[in-house]
Amino acid sequence: MANWLGHLKTVHHHRALVRKHCFRVGLYWQGLTHDLSKYAPVEWIPGVKYYQGNRSPNEAERAAKGYSSAWLHHKGRNRHHYEYWLDYSTDLNEGIIGMKMPVRYVVEMFIDRVAASKNYMKEKYTNQAPLEYYEKGAARLGKMIHPETAEHLHQLLKMLAEEGAEKTCSYIRK
Repeated sequence: MANWLGHLKTVHHHRALVRKHCFRVGLYWQGLTHDLSKYAPVEWIPGVKYYQGNRSPNEAERAAKGYSSAWLHHKGRNRHHYEYWLDYSTDLNEGIIGMKMPVRYVVEMFIDRVAASKNYMKEKYTNQAPLEYYEKGAARLGKMIHPETAEHLHQLLKMLAEEGAEKTCSYIRK
């Protein structure tokens, strides 16, 4: 029961943070509909089973099973994840590569990363944390994220770290 309630609180808190920030930059529909797939049984049940409160249950499911069924479902239904935008290249020698994401989804991805950092780090959160987390894993992304998408996301994360949330939100609104 504790896992169920903890997971519910985590999902609701994350969605509330995303909604708040999406509304600040004018992405009202995305703020309202963000991560609704987390309530589908294929995502909800593993979320409860692998809930820990300090990291994504997807990481725990992946560690236990070698893959995350919840994540495989989630990334295929939520356009704010760069993994949603993987497709075969028109160059047959390249295989699967990241497609350029529309700006509104890059912004939602940025907001999602900030909200996830706040949600899991709690009082330890700083505006530098989302950038540090991204930079730790950026080298692994290779061709999975389109170079322009990666640059745009990195620019927003750097702006947040260096200039703060208010200036970053102002830039995004423009």
